[in-house]
Amino acid sequence: MDRIERNIEQLVNATDDRLLEMTFGDLLDAQAARFPDNDCVVDPHEGIRFTYSQFKDECNRVARGLLAIGVRPGDKVAIWSTNRVEWLVTMFATTKIGAVMVTVNTNYKRFELEYQLRQSDTMTLILIKGFKDSDYVHYLREICPELAHSQPGRLYSRALPCLKNVVYLEKDKEPGMYNWDNLYALAENVDDEERQSVQESLDIHDVANMQYTSGTTGFPKGVMLTHHGVVNNGKSIGDRKKLTEKDRECIPVPLFHCFGCVLGVTSCITHGSTIVLVQRFNPLLVMQAVQMERCTSLLGVPTMYISMLNHPDFKSFDFSSLRTGIMSGSPCPVEVMKRVNVDMHMPEIVICFGQTESSPVTTMTCTDDPLEKRVSTVGTVQPNMEIKIVDTDTGEEVPPNTPGEFLTRGYQVMKGYYKMPEATRQAIDEDGWLHTGDLCTVDEDGYYRVTGRLKDMIIRGGENIYPREIEEFLYTHPCVKDVQVVGVPDEKYGEEVLAFVILNEGMQSTEDELIRFIKEGLSRFKSPRYVRFLDEFPVTASGKIMKYKLREIGVDMLNLHKEAKIETA
Repeated sequence: MDRIERNIEQLVNATDDRLLEMTFGDLLDAQAARFPDNDCVVDPHEGIRFTYSQFKDECNRVARGLLAIGVRPGDKVAIWSTNRVEWLVTMFATTKIGAVMVTVNTNYKRFELEYQLRQSDTMTLILIKGFKDSDYVHYLREICPELAHSQPGRLYSRALPCLKNVVYLEKDKEPGMYNWDNLYALAENVDDEERQSVQESLDIHDVANMQYTSGTTGFPKGVMLTHHGVVNNGKSIGDRKKLTEKDRECIPVPLFHCFGCVLGVTSCITHGSTIVLVQRFNPLLVMQAVQMERCTSLLGVPTMYISMLNHPDFKSFDFSSLRTGIMSGSPCPVEVMKRVNVDMHMPEIVICFGQTESSPVTTMTCTDDPLEKRVSTVGTVQPNMEIKIVDTDTGEEVPPNTPGEFLTRGYQVMKGYYKMPEATRQAIDEDGWLHTGDLCTVDEDGYYRVTGRLKDMIIRGGENIYPREIEEFLYTHPCVKDVQVVGVPDEKYGEEVLAFVILNEGMQSTEDELIRFIKEGLSRFKSPRYVRFLDEFPVTASGKIMKYKLREIGVDMLNLHKEAKIETA
C-alpha cells in the first residue's frame, strides 16, 4: 500500500477519537485522489475555479517554483494578501516543501510589518499592492530601499537581513521583485521528484504555520503551529459542522486569522468540501457568493451577520442552500443568532472558542445543540484534548459553575513562541498545560462559558486588540506623558477602545489629534474610538494601575451603562 492509499484509509476510517497522522501536503494529495473532479477552491467574483486535482497540481507547481528561488525546509515564507486564491496555494505549496508560512495581517502598516518580518526571520515575502488605505509596496520600499536596485532573489536589506525574495501578486512589474508567474516559469527547473522527496521527508510535528498574536508586553509573538495540530483541529471542527464532500463553505473572514485558515480552509480540506472565497468582507459580495455557489455553510463574526441581515437587499437573496456555519470571534447576541437560524436558513450554525496558541479551537457547540446552549455557552471540549478550570491563586481545579482560568493540554497546543523561550515558559507549564488567561466556568453537562479575561485584551468585532501595543505607540507622541488603554462595552462591536491620556506639563493636544496619530501609525482597527484626558490614574496601595477602575470611569464618562448591561447579560 503506497503513501496516498494509507492516508486515504485514514481519512475514510477517521473517527472522533482517532487523530490523523499526515502533513498538509499528504492531506491534499489524498483528497485529490478521493475527489479529483470535485470543486476544491472557487472565487466566484473572479471567475476562478479549481477542482481538487487541479488545485493539487497548482500547489505542486508553485512549490517547485519556491524551491527554484531557494526556499528550503524551515525557511519562513510570509504572505500579505487578502483572500485570494494565491493565498491558499501558498499555504499548501509551502507546507509541501517544509517551509513555514507566516501570515501577515492585511491591516498592518509599516511599523507592524517591519517588526514581524524581522522577528520571524522571513526569507520570502509574497504580497499584493495594498488594501484599503495601506500601500504595501510603498511600506516595503521604505523599509528596504535596496529593492529599487536589486535583482529578484538577490535582495540584501540592512533592516531585514533574512529577506531575500519578494514575490508580487499583481500583473505589473516592480523593481527587485519576482511576479507570481515567474514561479511558474522557474518551476520548470525543478523536477517534481525533488519536490516529492522533500514532502516525504517531513514530519507531522514540524511547524507548518506561524501566526502573530500580541500579549501583555505589547510585542507580537510568533505562534508556531504544527501540521499535526492544525490538520486535526480542522478535522474536529469539520466533524462538528458535519461537513462532507457535498458541502460548500463561504469564507469571507480573513485567511490570516485562524478563523479563516483553520476553522474554514482546513476543516473543508479534511472533509473534501469546497472552499468559496470572498476576497474581503462586503455584505453584498458575501450574499452573492452564497447564492451563486449554493453554499451550505458560512463563516462570520457577529457584526458580519448583522450587516447582512440589515442590508437593504437582504430579502432579495436566496439562502435556502445554507445549513450550518460558524459565528465566532466575539459574544453572539441572542436575537442575531435567532435571525440567522431562521432568516438565513442556518439552523445548525455553531460557536467555537479557543486561541491561536491552541490551533485554535478547544471548545465548540454541536449542530444539534439547543439554541440556548449555542448562544449562552461556547460548547463542550473537542476530542483528544484536555481542559481544566483552575483557581487563579492556588492553581487547584475548581468545581462546576465556579470561575477560574481556562487551561488546555493536548495535540493542539502550539510548539511555542518563535525565539521567545521565556514567553513560552510562561504560557505552557512543565506539565504541558497552556495557560490561556481566559476566565471560564463549566457546568455539570460539560458546557463552558467565558466570563472574562486575566489579560487586558480587547475584542472588537472579532479582532484581538492588545492595549499595551497602543500604549507603547502613544508614548512616542511628544505630548503624552502617560497612557492607559481599556475596553469599554459597545452594542455593535462588543467592545470599543478607550485611551486615557495624561499630557506632559504645559503641552496640549486633542482627542481627534491623538486618534489621527494612531491611525497613521497602526492598523485602523486598533485606533481608539474614544480618547479622554485625566490628571492621574487610579492605583492600588502598591502603585499598580487599576484598569478595571479605569473601565468603570470610562463607562460613566461615556454613559455606556446600557451597553455594559447588554454585554454582561
